[in-house]
Amino acid sequence: MRAFQKVAALNPLYELVGSLAACITTLAWLPQIVKILRERQAKDISLVTTAALASGVFLWIVYGLAIGSLPVILANTVSFLFIAAIVGLKLRFG
Repeated sequence: MRAFQKVAALNPLYELVGSLAACITTLAWLPQIVKILRERQAKDISLVTTAALASGVFLWIVYGLAIGSLPVILANTVSFLFIAAIVGLKLRFG
């Protein structure tokens, strides 16, 4: 018997909860990006923490690819792009 078996189909309620969680955690980065762009400063953003977070989110993308989960791949790809934008804005407006 395999140690891990992918669930063929999840309860629709679980899918809804997961989708809502993905939307909230992904879109949560937008206000930070807007704030940095509006104020043209990012001195309060930790580069090390944000870069570490970007690395972790990238690994979630790799994991999503490994298990073939489109929601995991999409949500984390968008999050990675937003976090990478914050890293870039930190480097520019430091």
